[in-house]
Amino acid sequence: LFSFIAAKETLRKQLSYQGHLYSDFVNQASTRPYFWPPESLPGANSTQDEGVHLIVCVHGLDGNSADLRLVKTYMELALPGEKIDFLMSERNQADTFADFNVMTDRLVGEINYHIEMYGFTPNKLSFVGHSLGNLIIRSALSRPDMTHLLPKLHTFLSLSGPHLGTLYNNSGLVNMGMWFMQKWKKSGSLLQLSMKDHSDPRQTFLYKLSQKTGLEFFRHILLVGSQQDRYVPYHSSRIELCKAALRDTSDILLAGAVYAEMVSNILQPIVFKSDITFIRYDVFHALPSNANTMIGRAAHIAVLDSELFIEKFITVAALKYFK
Repeated sequence: LFSFIAAKETLRKQLSYQGHLYSDFVNQASTRPYFWPPESLPGANSTQDEGVHLIVCVHGLDGNSADLRLVKTYMELALPGEKIDFLMSERNQADTFADFNVMTDRLVGEINYHIEMYGFTPNKLSFVGHSLGNLIIRSALSRPDMTHLLPKLHTFLSLSGPHLGTLYNNSGLVNMGMWFMQKWKKSGSLLQLSMKDHSDPRQTFLYKLSQKTGLEFFRHILLVGSQQDRYVPYHSSRIELCKAALRDTSDILLAGAVYAEMVSNILQPIVFKSDITFIRYDVFHALPSNANTMIGRAAHIAVLDSELFIEKFITVAALKYFK
């Protein structure tokens, strides 16, 4: 035990990390064992109808509806007997290189159709997004067709979401790959992510999205990012300023000033509401030494396919915010 504690503190100093590590937590978020029969759960015989908690899972670029299956699985295992309904979004999986406005229309239609088809009004509405899917979620919340659902918003879990785009991505290899993909696919979404969709950065999709409402209606906002992820800039996933933006004074209309405004636009409505839980999580994955790790892809998809990470994160940290 002493050796373990000494090793953990050594690691914390090496990483200059001030947050909590998994082993710092005494208890898990859920004390219910997996596979408990619903009828044996505390309060299972309550006559009070608490309604349905709808959790919408939205995949990222070139993804599909099965990408977030492990998140769904561990939530269902850890919350047996709960009235949870999952919508694994699939309307955009055939074309994630489309314009964000087009993908937003598809997601809004899919959510409203799901609620209408199954004939229920959710008591709570939560979202889990990966990568580009988080921007589609935020864009959807600003649409008039979603206004009736805003008071029901509960938790937003963002896994590696490029909330500020890829403007200050420090990986030249990834930037080159994204540029090539944008040209080859004629991708509207990649163009918008790089804030190249308008000559005036304040007229770009991402800047306008930062000015729209949506996140402040959630009770809990959880942002997950990793410095090992080179696909999505670490500061973009955390919605915070980076040193490159602070040093960028090349043009009053460009980059640094606009980036700072976007951060302020998104965070101000959140930080001034005392009843919102806003948490940033840093993830350090144990990754093999290979090409995927080197270019940052391995960390980007580890939040989807690493059972070790997903089980620990859901049961120890995130689960309580979905109850």
